Amino acid sequence: MTADRYDRLDALRAVAIVWMAVFHFSFDLAYFKLTRQNFYTDPFWTVQRTCIVSLFLFCAGLGQAVAHAQGQGWPRFWRRWAQVAGCALLVSLGSWLMFKQRFIWFGARLTAGWGAWLWPLGVLALVLDRTVHHAFFDSRLTGWIGLMTHKPATEDYVPLLPWMGVVWWGIATGQWLLRHRRPWLIGPLPRGLRPLTVLGRWSLSFYMLHQPVLIGLLLAAMALRGR
Repeated sequence: MTADRYDRLDALRAVAIVWMAVFHFSFDLAYFKLTRQNFYTDPFWTVQRTCIVSLFLFCAGLGQAVAHAQGQGWPRFWRRWAQVAGCALLVSLGSWLMFKQRFIWFGARLTAGWGAWLWPLGVLALVLDRTVHHAFFDSRLTGWIGLMTHKPATEDYVPLLPWMGVVWWGIATGQWLLRHRRPWLIGPLPRGLRPLTVLGRWSLSFYMLHQPVLIGLLLAAMALRGR
């Protein structure tokens, strides 16, 4: 298997990143009371959040399909997993300092070999989320699974169910594209879109840095305005 550069996948991931940054900056403006927006009930924002998370996780599934097809080894997988887990701890700590009891907490290519089963499993994940809810899943020890009876006190809740279903669909789509429409993933991009490929390759670094930078800039602007 050739080690092609999947520029179109990287660019799609970058679209999700830029969209997320704009969303977070809008949230920051409201948090510091510079604008009046309700990010918890206004469909304009809640629907956007769902779309952003879906696009991110779908891209994650596409990426796992590519990694599986390229035969990337488990040591590389676990190194990346450790990086993500470390970043998750940092996000939890930072959000606790900012939001206290509403801090962000995290639950967890093992399924890439499940083939056609990924499609119905994705449907099952969505159906379970819509039909099964029990108090057993209401604690932080079990809340990462999903199926809670109420949304927990956290600024960002993305549990295993139903969102693993989106990842499974991303893997299944990626495997289908690699078999039948490979150029859709590796074809050239217009010159004006090529910077997106670089951003998409550094998505984790961007994710970790964008909020500290945005909040820092807002605090600096507020301090200057208050002089």
